[in-house]
Amino acid sequence: MIRIATPDDVPVILELIHDLAEYEKAPQEVQVTEEQLRDTLFGDSPAVFAHIAEDEGEVAGFAMWFLNYSTWRGTHGIYLEDLYVRPDLRGGGHGKALLTELARICVERGYQRLEWSVLNWNEPAIRFYRSLGAGPMDEWTTFRLTDEPLRRLGRAPVAAGQEGASR
Repeated sequence: MIRIATPDDVPVILELIHDLAEYEKAPQEVQVTEEQLRDTLFGDSPAVFAHIAEDEGEVAGFAMWFLNYSTWRGTHGIYLEDLYVRPDLRGGGHGKALLTELARICVERGYQRLEWSVLNWNEPAIRFYRSLGAGPMDEWTTFRLTDEPLRRLGRAPVAAGQEGASR
């Protein structure tokens, strides 16, 4: 069963985030707290959403996502930030059910893209995504600013003629 996450799911979502980080060999990267998750998902203006996969009343996995936008298509899409199914429940259709629900939301709302990233070494996930008809964006490389490089750039003077400009 797939359902929209509720505030009561926050502790298990955080647990699954930690499990995912462990699987992706980056447990030290997780800094989010239950309070942050609760505010992000269920605060006054949530911009991030989550769905839960259940198996016999137990949480089997989750998908966390947000809207992105394509200037070329002129419409929103969904960016899947995290998809995780507990290892002992993989192969039971939970991941496919979560992706199917997100695809249904896209179709229902007129969104034209469902996108996500996958680590190059994660062959089981890559095979799974390809089996659904998804393909890699081989010509694109993801860039990211975090921590000190982000702070340094954020403190830099804005280019001439751009002072105070923001979206």
